Amino acid sequence: MRRRKRMGADYVAPSPYSVKAALTQGDVLTKLSAVVFGLGNLAHKQIVKGLLLLAGEIAFIAFMVTSGAGYLSKLPSLGTQKQGKVLVDGYWEYTAGDNSVIILLYGVCSIVAIIAFVYLWTLSLRCAYKAECLAKANDGKVPSLMDDIATLKDAKAHELLMFLPTLGILVFTVLPLIFMISMAFTNYDHSNVVLFDWVGLDTFKQVFSGGAGATVNAQLFVQVLIWTLVWAFFATFLNFFFGMFFAMIINRKTTRFKGFWRAVFSMSIAVPQFVSLLVMRTMLRQQGIINRMLESAGLIDAPLPFLTDATWARVTVIVINLWIGIPYTIMQITGILQNIPADLYEAARIDGANWWQIFVKITMPYIFFVLTPYLITTFTGNVNNFNVIYLLTAGDPVPVGASAGKTDLLITWLYKLTVDKGDYNLGAVIGIMTFIVLAVVSLITYRSSGSYKNEEGFR
Repeated sequence: MRRRKRMGADYVAPSPYSVKAALTQGDVLTKLSAVVFGLGNLAHKQIVKGLLLLAGEIAFIAFMVTSGAGYLSKLPSLGTQKQGKVLVDGYWEYTAGDNSVIILLYGVCSIVAIIAFVYLWTLSLRCAYKAECLAKANDGKVPSLMDDIATLKDAKAHELLMFLPTLGILVFTVLPLIFMISMAFTNYDHSNVVLFDWVGLDTFKQVFSGGAGATVNAQLFVQVLIWTLVWAFFATFLNFFFGMFFAMIINRKTTRFKGFWRAVFSMSIAVPQFVSLLVMRTMLRQQGIINRMLESAGLIDAPLPFLTDATWARVTVIVINLWIGIPYTIMQITGILQNIPADLYEAARIDGANWWQIFVKITMPYIFFVLTPYLITTFTGNVNNFNVIYLLTAGDPVPVGASAGKTDLLITWLYKLTVDKGDYNLGAVIGIMTFIVLAVVSLITYRSSGSYKNEEGFR
């Protein structure tokens, strides 16, 4: 990229190897690279690069001819042919019909493939034009394969290292997300399993304006959303503050056997979480060991409704999550406390600061500065904390006629709507709303934090 000043600001000049320049200033081979990918590179003896571009074009054409074009043509209707059966010699013979799920999936993949093909087309033109320009400037010499590899290991190392992670995000995150979002605009539910149609915004209307007897309605969505945010807030910040308290106690100079105490708190991390949660669920039942012990001790007359009363169940899952989450926070904050410069504390004591002033002015700001991204990630993880809720309460207690229980989060509710009830369109809407809530909260919080505004140092 070439930079020059324009009107007092940095101006980024366009790349000299642009598609427009290739089409207007390139030679015949460069322009033909728009039809036969890699032709310009092959002509300038960049064999590997040219073959890779050509292989990409051939792969796209093969995909579109064999399946992509057919599924793309059916995408507007999502299929119309039902499974048929004919009686032949006393036996039923079945003929396969359309499957809307497969059509939608392959249709989305075809659209993504077309977008990738357009990018490959621009890349073919730019690479061909670059090879032409370099050949003219260097008496016919162009960078060899080894030169390109050396460049990737040096000047373009970031592109080499980020290629696979970016490809993984596109294939395993973005593509499924597009597929899920598309499903929200269909009537794919338990009544339309094989064949379904596009219905526009009808599913969103059903979610936000459905009546009291509907599977999903606005009131139920708001209730689940509020509980999800309340749960995420307490699950995040109670773990953080309790974990910070224990980490600071253990880290004190007067505390003996520091390694032992840290090992004790870390033991819950070593035990598989689902095992711990299922054991706790068994212990907290009406006839579980905890209620029996309390009754035997004469402390209660009737079993406590740990998992059967809405308020008790919500408090129970928050408390148990503390037991699971505090050790992680202790490990995080212990590392930070051990890296706070000792001269900051010494200077504060010389200036006459007491322990509270040191904590408020030095320790707490330092911890928040370092851990803000971690807190945002933890909050996001708690919004999507499927294990704790589902393995402890399965969303119960559930009111009669409702699709969500009193302890259901948006993520467990989504699971019930899709896996248990088969209403994938409703689940897709809930998934979209969960994504929007998390994206807004995370972006606003992170952009307001010192970790974002002052990446170079401690504020």
